[in-house]
Amino acid sequence: MPGARRSLASPVMSGVLCPCGSPRAAATPGPGSEGSPCGRAACEASEQDRRLRALFQKLDVNRDGALCIHDLAVGLGRLGLHRTELDLLKIVKAGDKDLDGQLDFEEFVHYLQDHEKKLRLVFKSLDKKNDGRIDAQEIVQSLRDLGVKISEEQAEKILKRIRTGHFWGPVTYMDKNGTMTIDWNEWRDYHLLHPVENIPEIILYWKHSTIFDVGENLTVPDEFTVEERQTGMWWRHLVAGGGAGAVSRTCTAPLDRLKVLMQVHASRSNNMCIIGGFTQMIREGGTRSLWRGNGINVLKIAPESAIKFMAYEQIKRFIGTDQEMLRIHERLLAGSLAGAIAQSSIYPMEVLKTRMALRKTGQYSGMLDCAKNILSKEGMAAFYKGYIPNMLGIIPYAGIDLAVYETLKNAWLQRYAVNSADPGVFVLLACGTISSTCGQLASYPLALVRTRMQAQASVEGAPEVTMRGLFKHILKTEGAFGLYRGLAPNFMKVIPAVSISYVVYENLKMTLGVQSR
Repeated sequence: MPGARRSLASPVMSGVLCPCGSPRAAATPGPGSEGSPCGRAACEASEQDRRLRALFQKLDVNRDGALCIHDLAVGLGRLGLHRTELDLLKIVKAGDKDLDGQLDFEEFVHYLQDHEKKLRLVFKSLDKKNDGRIDAQEIVQSLRDLGVKISEEQAEKILKRIRTGHFWGPVTYMDKNGTMTIDWNEWRDYHLLHPVENIPEIILYWKHSTIFDVGENLTVPDEFTVEERQTGMWWRHLVAGGGAGAVSRTCTAPLDRLKVLMQVHASRSNNMCIIGGFTQMIREGGTRSLWRGNGINVLKIAPESAIKFMAYEQIKRFIGTDQEMLRIHERLLAGSLAGAIAQSSIYPMEVLKTRMALRKTGQYSGMLDCAKNILSKEGMAAFYKGYIPNMLGIIPYAGIDLAVYETLKNAWLQRYAVNSADPGVFVLLACGTISSTCGQLASYPLALVRTRMQAQASVEGAPEVTMRGLFKHILKTEGAFGLYRGLAPNFMKVIPAVSISYVVYENLKMTLGVQSR
């Protein structure tokens, strides 16, 4: 590769001699090469140590032998590298092994070495032509493989100029020589003292994740990198997601129970409104009755998530893709199949949740009593009432949810991804909320019929009807509007559910020591 090879900290230490006194080589191999500038292995360790100590001293503004956020802000600013306070906090947190809020020399060296290894892997994954350079076409292709569509013109803008800090802040040029390609030196120099914000991380930002828990049957499980699977970080993500789901569902449980009551009992003759429904629940069973059915709803998160994750991983292997992250249609297929398998496994808990939500005060002493009562009076088949509409509802929910999410994501990228493809929390939450709402809207009639079938035996004198019979009966007696009973409280819980899930998920990740994606 043309240009002089620069090791760690090359932006501030270029042009120096090796400790042996030999001049630096004019050219050496590219990103995979090792050794000292003069090519003598004996010089490598001391050369790198000298460079790193020089960089550390330049950044150590207050000369106390450690780098705090203020040191990094001032020191990097003097070197022309402008970072936000959040970026600097990420750097310190990533390298701070003794948790004292700053980096000593050893921690600083460890951070840089670990960071450069990650950058090298990313560079190689993007360098599809294997020519030691990344061009706009390779950026476009890498993003397209993972479901993010941008034009070649946008990719060139991202390559040419990266605006750092706020949108009015200074501009850093990654492509310093104007060739519209990025070689290893340019890539490393720009990212070395910057939190990892690369293409794979952008994809993980944009990936439609199950952290957007709205208490429905989300069918696209989380995907994990090879490193996360090897280090065991994946189960911490699952625990954090499960905890976030439990808190989110508990906070929105009154709206969920009101939805179930309206789905089953509301009609033209019993036009239950939101305020009237809450008043009726409190009058019948007190404030605690608002959370009926929430226990089983939270309890089923763990087995459903575990089964869905294992099934999803197996289906990915069966599909035989060599991509670490599946493309959109593959995710839809794998996610829908994994969702169907998980739902089949825990479906009796779904029936129990509906019956517990509809129960009257004193009807059952608890979940086990409810299960025994159903088994003795209705038989095992009762635990699978509504199974068919539930399975059919997975397809429109997952399909519409993913399609809307991808459409919104690509619309944002086409319009705003000029300097960065990092969307930010607000955009992610907005996309997740709107897409989930559209998915629920598409599958809601099937969800309503499923709930009524699950509740059939709990309504005294109610005849046993089929899915088709229920659809005909609702359309005949209530019209198309009858298929959307309970939709208002269902939509009311989406925004708080998504927001609570995200906040709790991020805090649980920090508690469990999971690095932010």
